[in-house]
Amino acid sequence: MRLGNSFSQIKPFELSAEVFPLTATTLSGFEEILAEELKSFGARDVEIGRRAVTFQGDLGFMYKANFRSRFALHILKPIKTFVAANEEAYYARIRSFAWEKLIKPEQTIAIRVALNSQTFRHSHFMAMKAKDAIVDRIRDKVGERPNVDTDNPDVPIHIFIHRELVTISLDSSGDSLHKRGYRQITGQAPLNEVLAAGIVELSEWDTTTPFYDGMCGSGTLAIEAAIKGLSMPPGIFRKQGYAFEKWSDFDADLYDKIVESSLERMSDIKLEIHASDMSSNVVSKAKKNVYNAELEDEIEVSHLDFFDLKPTGNRGTLVLNPPYGERMDKEDIDELYQKLGDAFKQNWKGHGCFVFSGNLEALKKVGLRSSSKKELFNGSIECRLARFDVYEGSRKHN
Repeated sequence: MRLGNSFSQIKPFELSAEVFPLTATTLSGFEEILAEELKSFGARDVEIGRRAVTFQGDLGFMYKANFRSRFALHILKPIKTFVAANEEAYYARIRSFAWEKLIKPEQTIAIRVALNSQTFRHSHFMAMKAKDAIVDRIRDKVGERPNVDTDNPDVPIHIFIHRELVTISLDSSGDSLHKRGYRQITGQAPLNEVLAAGIVELSEWDTTTPFYDGMCGSGTLAIEAAIKGLSMPPGIFRKQGYAFEKWSDFDADLYDKIVESSLERMSDIKLEIHASDMSSNVVSKAKKNVYNAELEDEIEVSHLDFFDLKPTGNRGTLVLNPPYGERMDKEDIDELYQKLGDAFKQNWKGHGCFVFSGNLEALKKVGLRSSSKKELFNGSIECRLARFDVYEGSRKHN
């Protein structure tokens, strides 16, 4: 089901509704694990869209989804849907909404528009038209108008246009939920935290066994593994808060209860997580991020070349995010990936070995038959998460 189709089924939002429609956005390839996560939280009427999951929830659930979700980027609260055949109709329908009931003149707004339309082609222009309609309405009703703040708005607004169907949502998250707050230092090509969390989930890591990241970079994969293993709410690190805290209906007592109950659900399981890298500079950054996350007891960070890394037991999960080759010769990158396959066969029998890479040709050089390949994206780079289960006599890839 495409995102436009799933949005088109949303019923108009009622300001007094106890249970209302919500939409969680995510990265391509994570829709199913996000849907399962939301169901585990107690979401109702869950439907999978394209880079999004729609569901029903109340105010407390909206707080919970923001605080606890490992795979969502934004939690949107749709408030108005309509069909607009042209820019004039688009402006008029937005202006007709009672924005003065949601936004005070002293508050700031920002508008983000996503398009999948032949009628409307320029997202920036449509955002400007929507801004004009909103501030004109509020000025007409109360005599003053809100200002725009694209960096830290009080009320971020999301508009999705599918063909001529327009869905307007309040963004309850504000800053993207991938901005956890623990990662203050990054390397050259850091993984988005939600991307790392999804990779860990797709690895189907058994948390009673060791987890290894032998090319750890800034440590994001290992930290997200610990968050999974401890059932830790990612919102525990978030210093900038959420947009819903500035809404007129914000219930601070309810939010505090959500936070308290989420923390009570954390596990005290003993985890074995190993993060290592051949670069001492990178290892230093990873150690600082692990320290920021207060996960030193769960994650061992070592200065070690992957090809010198050995597992501590007979079972476990290894996840690698090797270079894609942007700063390496083709011969060198091919040799690196070939050596990965050799290392898997020599040292990692009985383990699930995963390689996340944006170099699809180099992946073929691993020389082992992958048991699965999941299409994902690292920014705009098309990637694969390839799984290699290594046993005695593992077959080569043809």
